[in-house]
Amino acid sequence: MQQIDWIILIGTLVFIVLYGLYKSRGNKNVTDYLKGGNDARWWTIGLSVMATQASAITFLSTPGQAFHDGMGFVQFYFGLPIAMVIICLVFIPIYHKLKVFTAYEYLEGRFDLKTRTLTAILFLIQRGLAAGITIFAPSIILSAVLGWNLFYLNIIIGVLVIIYTVSGGTKAVSVTQKQQMAVIFAGMFLAFLIILNYLPLDISFSKALDIAGANGKMDIIDFSFDFDNRYTFWSGLIGGSFLALSYFGTDQSQVQRYLSGKSLKESQMGLIMNGMLKVPMQFFILLVGVMVFVFYQFNSSPLHFNPAAVKDVMTSEYAQEYEALETAKRGLEKQISVKQIAYAKLEDPSEETVLKNEIAALNASEEKLREQSKELILKANPNAEVNDKDYVFIHFILNNLPVGIIGLLLAMILSAAMSSTASELNALGSTTAIDLYKRNVPGRTDKQYVTASRWFTMLWGIIAIGVACVANLFDNLIQLVNIIGSIFYGNVLGIFLLAFFIKYVKSRAVFIAALITQVIVIYIWWIDLMPFLWLNVVGCALVMGIAILLQFVLPTTKKTEPKFN
Repeated sequence: MQQIDWIILIGTLVFIVLYGLYKSRGNKNVTDYLKGGNDARWWTIGLSVMATQASAITFLSTPGQAFHDGMGFVQFYFGLPIAMVIICLVFIPIYHKLKVFTAYEYLEGRFDLKTRTLTAILFLIQRGLAAGITIFAPSIILSAVLGWNLFYLNIIIGVLVIIYTVSGGTKAVSVTQKQQMAVIFAGMFLAFLIILNYLPLDISFSKALDIAGANGKMDIIDFSFDFDNRYTFWSGLIGGSFLALSYFGTDQSQVQRYLSGKSLKESQMGLIMNGMLKVPMQFFILLVGVMVFVFYQFNSSPLHFNPAAVKDVMTSEYAQEYEALETAKRGLEKQISVKQIAYAKLEDPSEETVLKNEIAALNASEEKLREQSKELILKANPNAEVNDKDYVFIHFILNNLPVGIIGLLLAMILSAAMSSTASELNALGSTTAIDLYKRNVPGRTDKQYVTASRWFTMLWGIIAIGVACVANLFDNLIQLVNIIGSIFYGNVLGIFLLAFFIKYVKSRAVFIAALITQVIVIYIWWIDLMPFLWLNVVGCALVMGIAILLQFVLPTTKKTEPKFN
């Protein structure tokens, strides 16, 4: 990195923090601090909702996912627009009518205090872990690639977020997310345009898509019911709908974004904006990854993208074997480049299929060399991280983009980490303050509850930094966050659906059913019985089915109708 990159990187991050502090000054009460004074417009809500979900993991992992596996991951988001419509019609009107600060307040009015508390605790567990991962994800990758100290990087990201989140509350999170999304979109579009510019003159955008398609990277939709395939049309539409319903409808990190809306209509329009833009945005990010794949059809790429893993094997007895694989790969790269250029100039359509098959075979051979390199790395260090999907895009940024753009792209990655983490800490602090502290320590002043919210937010920030410092990278980071969510989200969604629609089911049945369901879902995940997206459907169906059954089996008790606090 050059001096100009450091200036752009540091200047962008400092500006975002100071801007958040400036715009959120003057919070006077709980409503100002936790709901931003209820003055957010729909575009602010929409961008804030998108920024909360689009963490640094999205912009680091998704292009790498596409580089290796193609565009199929976009199916994960197919259920999101459906969920947005349902939440706008069912969830948001109820929350606004009751004027709740958190989603879980409603559950006490419908069931009882213990059900509200249990659901809030389930949220705190999974979101507390996820907050640590959103800090850890960019830290582990940037530290490996740039040589930055991982421990200090975790602390720096966490402290920057804590400063404006603790000080400014929900409004600080929302206003900074607009700036962060501007940096993110600018960075991704610049990266995309630069990749296209770096391709050979004979390779147009349509030719680049054709090259990607010939190697299976443009296989977008899979209609199979294959449980060995995590991402299919049906898992995205059904499992994705349940995940999105639970995440956007019951996860306080998202609910808090639209509870700050100026009106019911503004909140609904903000979510509809997210529903309309989210799938195209993810499609575009994946397309960037596919274009990186096409770029490396004409340019040399590493045998393995994780430099820490490569260092392990190159300092071991397997160094010569690894170098032999690199030599073989360079030979394949020359052949691939020649074939791709020949394909671009092809005039006889009858030769197209033959040439495509030859290119695909060469890429398959290159992929085998990559797999062999992973085996050598594991021999050198059994604990090494051999899944290098998360390192593909950052390697491209640092080794191919011009000075200045590198700083902007790194600012984009860290901005995404900060925006998502800020929403999570804001929600964790709010839930702890409202659902646990205020409910059990009533009678305090607004000022005392705001102070408590700030302290709880800071506490969760410290916990998130701690989780980041002890976390271990496994598989693909974007999958890891969604796996954690899927373990808990189906259960929580089922509790809310029972509350909304199955009026005869009472608190005792729901509470016991929720405990049983959570144990079953964790066991199903542990034995790897099904792709994680289906855990959302199973968890939701289980808690609803068990609760309905228990309602008829358990002896009825007279219950005093609970009231909101």
